[in-house]
This record gives sequence, C-alpha cells and structure tokens, in this order.
Amino acid sequence: MTDLVTFGETMLRLSPPRGERLETTDSLDVQAGGAESNVAVGASRLGVDAVWLSKLPDSPPGRRVTNELRSHGVTPEVAWTDPAEGRVGTYYLERGGTPRGSNVVYDRGDAAITTVTPGDLSTASFADASRFHTTGITPALSDRAAETAAALLREAGDAGLTRSFDLNYREKLWDPETARAAYESLFEHVDTLFVPRRDAREVLDREGDAVAIAHGLAAEFGVETVVVTRGTEGAVALRDGEVYEQGVFDAETIDAIGTGDAFVAGYLAKRIDGGDLPAALEWAAAVAALKRTVTGDVAVVTPGEVEGVVAGGGGIDR
Repeated sequence: MTDLVTFGETMLRLSPPRGERLETTDSLDVQAGGAESNVAVGASRLGVDAVWLSKLPDSPPGRRVTNELRSHGVTPEVAWTDPAEGRVGTYYLERGGTPRGSNVVYDRGDAAITTVTPGDLSTASFADASRFHTTGITPALSDRAAETAAALLREAGDAGLTRSFDLNYREKLWDPETARAAYESLFEHVDTLFVPRRDAREVLDREGDAVAIAHGLAAEFGVETVVVTRGTEGAVALRDGEVYEQGVFDAETIDAIGTGDAFVAGYLAKRIDGGDLPAALEWAAAVAALKRTVTGDVAVVTPGEVEGVVAGGGGIDR
C-alpha cells in the first residue's frame, strides 16, 4: 500500500573530491539527486511506502537513477522515453571551503522531464496513498512540467490526498517575479506549504517575522498548514491558528545539500505514521541534522538514529 507519492526531476550529481576543482579533477563521484526523490528516499528509510513519478530516457543514465532509488526502497513509476528525445539532467557540485565556498553547475537542458505531460504518468498509486508532494523546482523546468505539476496537485486533491509543496526557489532557474506568479497559482491546491523565510521575503514579497509570514500565507491562500524554516533558528508551523516552534539539533556538517528535503521527509514520515504536528517538526529537525552528516543528496538514516537525536534533547524550542 502506497503512503506517499512524489513528482519531479532527479538528476545525476557529479562531484570531484572535496577541495578539487572541476577543471582539474580526474575523478567524479556519481549519485542521484532531486528534491522530490530525496524526500521519497528519506521517507522510505523511515518506514514510508513511497512512489516517485517522473520521466526519464530509457538509457543507462536513466536506469542509474531508478536503480539508486530502488536501493533505498522507493518505487519509481517512470514514463520512459527514447534517449534521442530527452536526456538525464546532471549537476556538478564543486565543494570548497572558506573563502571560496561550494558551487553548483547545472547541465539539465533538454532533460526528458521538460517534455512530461499528465498523460505520460500513471496515477494509479493515488488510489491508496495518503499524501502527494512536489516542489517549486518542477514548474521552473518547462511549461509542460509546470502544467503537469498543477494537474497532479488537482488530481491528488480530488483523490483525497493531503498535498504538500516545498517552495525550493532556485535563482539559476528563474527570476523571483516569474517564480512568484507560478507558485501562487498553485497554492490553492496545496494543503501543507514549506517555505524558507528568506524565499518568503525575497520571492513572495512577504514582510515580518516567520509567524507573520505563516499567518499571511494561510489567510490569503487558505493553506491548512504553513511551515516556515529559519535556518539556524529552526522552524515555525501554523495550523488552525496555533503556532508551533522547533529548534535545530546540533550537527557537524559533512554535506549540507539535501538538508531541506530531509526536513520535509522527516515531517511527512511522522505525519503519515500518525504523529501530531509538534512531533512531525521534531522529526523533521532531527532528520535534517542527521542528513548534514551524510555525503550525497539523500538522508541515509534510520528510525533508530532519528529517535536517538530526538531523545538527546537540546533541540526543542516549545
């Protein structure tokens, strides 16, 4: 029985060893990574039956993506296409320290996902699923991807699924004004909204603190639950007029990529398991902290590890 369905692009992440430059390295580490599949993997590792919907070329790189997702227990339900009609997007992560920092270089043009239509994808898993998740990255990829994301949100709502949307703004994909219009057109089909405070201010043009932002979005768009993340200050959630706060758990950062997706995965996994909103926020923060200790895009964690972080205390701000 399916618990969670996600939809979006997954790319191959190519990374030189830490400290090496792309232009001089002679080796690249290969891993799959994409916001929605990262959430599916994180949730699956926490006991959720997760399905990932997408479109990929029927090629070795395409199968590399699905093989990795299956290894974490996720079921890929993919529209396979001729490799001549679309490729697997890639991104290069060059990891450096201060003052250079890390840099991401995208190479995702003409990816198969940009040609996706609602008719390409099977939604049979909606019949027994309880939640559907996608992000603001997907509508940025192409008009067709945006139309498909909107159609799936509507269909999931009609099927009675709780729909979540993570803003996940990427400035390398589109400008704030275009992104805002696209996001706001989808909010009426969203039940749980995840939004970083920074993006709420810079993309959605919201003012005030996280609580004010959450109240404003809930009131204007009728979103049932709004979760505003605040980086090192933790997160704030609003539901039924009640505000809940959650601090962060300390973590030694090995790889920060995918931390936000891990947060969402922890939240959804706990909610699917019957946990209330405070418990879901606690799990979200714990999974996010654990993800920072793991190389790669996905949270390769266990329920026991999450429980250990939560039991350790020090991260809860009620």
